[in-house]
Amino acid sequence: MKVTYDCETDVLRIVLSTAPIEESDEEKPGVILDYDKAGNMVGLEVLDASKRVENPKSVEYAVTG
Repeated sequence: MKVTYDCETDVLRIVLSTAPIEESDEEKPGVILDYDKAGNMVGLEVLDASKRVENPKSVEYAVTG
């Protein structure tokens, strides 16, 4: 998984898989989900991230269980 934030475009991107993106849907305004050929979600983008995410420049990661 890879998380990037571009402060110039204010876009937060979370990549879940390296599979090529076949289709993208804007499920909610400003939230774009990317899917591979089999229909699996491979990533998502949050537009205007600084308005939607508490701190798009900070990432916390935890493994439980």
